[in-house]
Amino acid sequence: MSSGETGPFRKERTLMHRDTSDASPLERPAGALPRVSVVIPTYNEARNLPHVFSLLPEDVYEVIVVDGRSVDDTIAVARSLRPDVRIVRQNRRGKGNAMACGFAAVTGDIVVMLDADGSADPREIPRFVQALVDGADYAKGTRFANGGGSADITRMRAWGNRWLNRSANVLFGTRYTDLCYGYNAFWEHCLTVLDLKAGDHDEDRKRWGDGFEIETIINTRVAKAKLRIVEVPSFEFERIHGESNLNTWRDGLRVLRALAIERVNRGGSRHVRRGDRTLAASAPVATPETAEALLAAERPAIEARSA
Repeated sequence: MSSGETGPFRKERTLMHRDTSDASPLERPAGALPRVSVVIPTYNEARNLPHVFSLLPEDVYEVIVVDGRSVDDTIAVARSLRPDVRIVRQNRRGKGNAMACGFAAVTGDIVVMLDADGSADPREIPRFVQALVDGADYAKGTRFANGGGSADITRMRAWGNRWLNRSANVLFGTRYTDLCYGYNAFWEHCLTVLDLKAGDHDEDRKRWGDGFEIETIINTRVAKAKLRIVEVPSFEFERIHGESNLNTWRDGLRVLRALAIERVNRGGSRHVRRGDRTLAASAPVATPETAEALLAAERPAIEARSA
């Protein structure tokens, strides 16, 4: 394990398939257990971390806390709870940037995205890992499959999520049931197709992709890369302490825009290659005008699917 600071399970549902005749994505000795890296973005989560850390599986390889300039004792608490924790300071603002910074620091074989507010249950991590070991490239958490659920989602957010799901499934040929849920896991080699840029210097601002649209960007890019996606049932709890930064309308519109941009963007369009670990920079090639035009053109299909 590494330390220090650097900048009731139900059968899962297979959503997409790729040709896996070229062997396992991992080139590790037969029988070797995958090393699991858990990436946890934080902002003033000192009171929530004891709960989250206490439920982490004992065999986790590394825990990476990506801190967004917390003004409480988040970092000190993380170190006191787990001396081997790796602390990464994010260099811009927003969850998307935090995930990109955390992904760049990963040294394990499997990457797990885990929120720090107590809403995601770390005891479900073995479900996600098993889905990957069984052949998936990407294990997508869902609150809307048998065995999943939520004590936190409002009617408005559930309604918006359904429409965003339908839009994504029409645009990308997927069968997602929970596009906006952030509890996901994937093999480390998938980082190539995510094509995220952490940046190499500090900026006190949020760029496109740095917000809650990050889950949509990731979900669409693994779909475009034709990776094998499996949904894993997950239960979402209420946040334990503090308030969420999620804004239903603002972030819902960002997700909708992300769907349109990723539909015409090149990001994630290439197949992943085993052993390719490069994180390449990418910028959306779509403009807001082309995104709006695409949504308008696809609206009849989306509405027909919803009928």
